[in-house]
Amino acid sequence: MEAAGLGLFMISAAVVTSAFEYPQSPLHDLVSDPTVRRILIGLAMGLTAIGLIYSPWGKRSGAHLNPAVTLTFFRLGKIKMADALWYVTAQFVGGTIGLCLAARILGLAIEHPSVNYVVTVPGTEGAGIAFAAETMISFGLMLVVLIVSNRPSLNRWTGVFAGALVATYIAVEAPLSGMSMNPARTFASALPAQLWTDYWLYLIAPLSGMLLAAECYVRTNGIHRVLCAKLHHHNNTRCIFHCHYMA
Repeated sequence: MEAAGLGLFMISAAVVTSAFEYPQSPLHDLVSDPTVRRILIGLAMGLTAIGLIYSPWGKRSGAHLNPAVTLTFFRLGKIKMADALWYVTAQFVGGTIGLCLAARILGLAIEHPSVNYVVTVPGTEGAGIAFAAETMISFGLMLVVLIVSNRPSLNRWTGVFAGALVATYIAVEAPLSGMSMNPARTFASALPAQLWTDYWLYLIAPLSGMLLAAECYVRTNGIHRVLCAKLHHHNNTRCIFHCHYMA
């Protein structure tokens, strides 16, 4: 489910980006302003994230879809080591397969420099700014997820908050780093594109930002206030985590 989830996210990213950025696409001509195109791509990807989180599979797996999220919950003691390793493996494999399937479907469109397999690379400000930006947005996402998902009265809205942040980050932050927050997402694009520019920062920055958010949350609220590792906890769906929600 984690593999399929990130795979579907990568297919959506490739299709939506090609639709708006490929010069021969009708949408590219229809929406001439690159900022507006980026906002629309952000909205589409935010809705994709929301759909995956609230899908039956997302409710069952927890919809991490990101090694940095999984490893942060492992650090918080909510997921067993074996499960964390399988989650991370599935995320890398699923994301890569999804992007490769999208490439087969899209053909020349995804290879065009304007799309380039939806790679995430530092913007013109350089790797240092990209690292800081990736750390900051990852910190923000994880902190919001922890705050919302661990409050029973708000838990049902975790996916909406997460999707809204994804949309906002793509619209605002993408020019700085490409907006990854996800080592598996960046790997999935870098492999077929054979473009590994500053890949190290996409491994380190998302995890650093999310671990820092977890540390801040725990120091403020206590470890007992981390109830589960699911982004959307559904009591009628099996939970494999060290869960404090009552069934």
